[in-house]
Amino acid sequence: MLPVPRRWSDLDPAWMTAALARRYPGIVVEGLRVGDVRHGTNTSARVALSLEREEGPSSVFVKVPGRATHRLALVALGALATEARLADGAVRFPLEHPAFLAGGVDRWRAACVVVTEDIVASGATPFDARTPLSVDAVGRGLEGLAALHAAHWARPLPAALGCLSEWRLGPGLRALSVASLARGMRRAHRVLGRGLRLPRGVGPRQLSHQFARSSVLAAAPPRTVLHGDPHPGNCYGAVGGETGFFDWQLARVGHWSHDVGYFLVGSLDVEDRRRHERGLLARYLDALGRAGAAPPPFGSAWERYRETPAFGLATWLHTLSFGTLQRVDVCMATVERFAAAYGDLGTARTDVAAR
Repeated sequence: MLPVPRRWSDLDPAWMTAALARRYPGIVVEGLRVGDVRHGTNTSARVALSLEREEGPSSVFVKVPGRATHRLALVALGALATEARLADGAVRFPLEHPAFLAGGVDRWRAACVVVTEDIVASGATPFDARTPLSVDAVGRGLEGLAALHAAHWARPLPAALGCLSEWRLGPGLRALSVASLARGMRRAHRVLGRGLRLPRGVGPRQLSHQFARSSVLAAAPPRTVLHGDPHPGNCYGAVGGETGFFDWQLARVGHWSHDVGYFLVGSLDVEDRRRHERGLLARYLDALGRAGAAPPPFGSAWERYRETPAFGLATWLHTLSFGTLQRVDVCMATVERFAAAYGDLGTARTDVAAR
């Protein structure tokens, strides 16, 4: 594995040559330039490359360790090293995503590095997490997720995916959940000038309970490989029209409904979701069947889908509560989509225990 840099200045030509050598044998990086650095859960940037010969990429995308509190949050989620291990194994999933080029893990520092294809250089357009996706972009994304899910549907994982764990909510997160959700709701109220539009009586305690039970749902069989965090900010429009997915640090093994509900509800304008969610769910199930899996009947799939907004709503309220993982406007745009679906779908009345 690659050594994990402590600072951007550690990304020198020798380090980058070593990072790319397995994918591009004989490559020699003579110089590089780090572009605008983006601070989020991780710290990331596009890096332009000068090569001795034109036998490699002109730029790559690099994620290096973020601030210590963010790394600790990833440790608590069991997600610190997942993407780096996928990148080190050069895993290729059967849907549109940036090619993994290299990865490294430093356990002592709780730090990782990931090098991937630069999708912008290939003509792709990253989506803005604040802006809902079109119905067609969501439909194409669901077809991609169906291909991913079908490839591993109720099957043992290959060795290259041995780094993926089942969904599990640790006792530490459970203990903090009610207070964190209460703080997130207060912050949402300050931003909106009103409370979230949730069903009468729904507060931090009930939502915390549903959040915990949602992890049981997400880990239920039939298990498959999940992206785990498919919100618009982790997606892009590829040149061929496909919807692609990046940021695989929350990849997991679990139930298909987690990816589908999280992506569909979190990506669509509320009115588009109300008009098209049944058709989009049917489109996913049809694509799942065409890819070789045995999809559940629409009725039972719909009931599972109705349960999913609790997880997305609680997740983004926790993110808002934390304060620095995502921008406030990103959090609020996403929280409001999940809050609307939570009410529309009667999620407060569902039993999110795996059936």
